[in-house]
Amino acid sequence: MPLDPHAKKLLDMLNAGGAADLSRMAPEEMREGFERLATMVGVNGVAVDAAEDRDIPGPGGPIPVRVYAPAGSGGAVLPGLIYFHGGGGVFGSIASHDSLCRLLANAAACRVVSVGYRLAPEHKFPAAVEDAFAATSWIAEQAREFRIDPRRLAVAGDSIGGGLATVVCRMARDGGGPSIALQLLLCPVMDLSKNSDTRVAFASGYFLTQATIDWTVRHYCAPGTDLTDPRISPLLADDLAGLPPAQVHTAEFDPLRSEGAAYADRLQRAGVAVRHTRHAGMIHHFYAMGGVIPYARTAVADIGAGIRSALA
Repeated sequence: MPLDPHAKKLLDMLNAGGAADLSRMAPEEMREGFERLATMVGVNGVAVDAAEDRDIPGPGGPIPVRVYAPAGSGGAVLPGLIYFHGGGGVFGSIASHDSLCRLLANAAACRVVSVGYRLAPEHKFPAAVEDAFAATSWIAEQAREFRIDPRRLAVAGDSIGGGLATVVCRMARDGGGPSIALQLLLCPVMDLSKNSDTRVAFASGYFLTQATIDWTVRHYCAPGTDLTDPRISPLLADDLAGLPPAQVHTAEFDPLRSEGAAYADRLQRAGVAVRHTRHAGMIHHFYAMGGVIPYARTAVADIGAGIRSALA
């Protein structure tokens, strides 16, 4: 299928100024630009019953989280979705993914807890992994305080956040908990050790570029870090058996498409229940672009329905 016309219009606008010189770009500049973009492309004014900011304990100090109660939920105990934002472990935030988390809360009829894990280069790998697992463990232990049913707890994330989500599942399996009922992976980073065919095919011009991936890796990982570490490249984990059911979403024109699909295949071969959806005509991060790509709103509604069904 050709590139979605609304996605193409956005790409034409973003590409008109030429590629940024990432060799000279500081992380703070990238963060500011991403926050502006999130506001521009997201769905604004999504109403929920509540969006509460708080801190929870973490290995490097308090971890900020935002807890969303879906519209019309009142004080009911609901399924929970712990969400890890994308951004290569260097940029992205609770704020940049606020619209998406609101949409997911309403579509899935669940409480969403968005986690502001530590970012690199100030806090290099494995700080984000440590925060993701600590947050998941603490939220599971305190589920009733969050009005979350601990038997219906999912983890989710996009891009590197999808990688964090599945790493948390593996750590929970190997460490005896917490119990996780579902992993939702949106255009996930699954292998930073090498370039796939889609990384080559869509290396530039399709929102996420290979240059950006390389830039984030340089900031996320200390020099000499082994990129085959399965906490960085989950596709390379030795054993995927016994992980929670997975819903994996990939985009046709995403450099990460092949590694996401390969991970879904590996999970299935390991006996994990998997539903893999490839979104035709879409680009990386499309799910958070509902303000400019109408299909994204339909897709997020469908993703939410999938969560609701899995956690019923």
